[in-house]
Amino acid sequence: MAEICKKCGLPKELCVCDTIAKEERKIRVSEVNRRFGKMITLVEGISKDVDSKKILKELKTKLACGGTIKNNMIELQGSHKNKVKAILVKLGFPEDQIEIA
Repeated sequence: MAEICKKCGLPKELCVCDTIAKEERKIRVSEVNRRFGKMITLVEGISKDVDSKKILKELKTKLACGGTIKNNMIELQGSHKNKVKAILVKLGFPEDQIEIA
């Protein structure tokens, strides 16, 4: 018997919860200068319904940098705001919902 999604009630193969969660929120990518002149890239606005740990792992792998999740924001070490948008689009986020600040 197929597993049932707890949110939408559809079988896991037909579940669209992840797709809807990716399309509903505006994502903001910005850079912040931290202590000792170190730059970090912040990715804000990713829905709690999306697996942010999976997204973090993919970003860290593609960008060859360190990172973490704090206060529902992804923090990446270094200046990567131009590259992050392309990676997020490949992961299924709509391009018009990603804002570079």
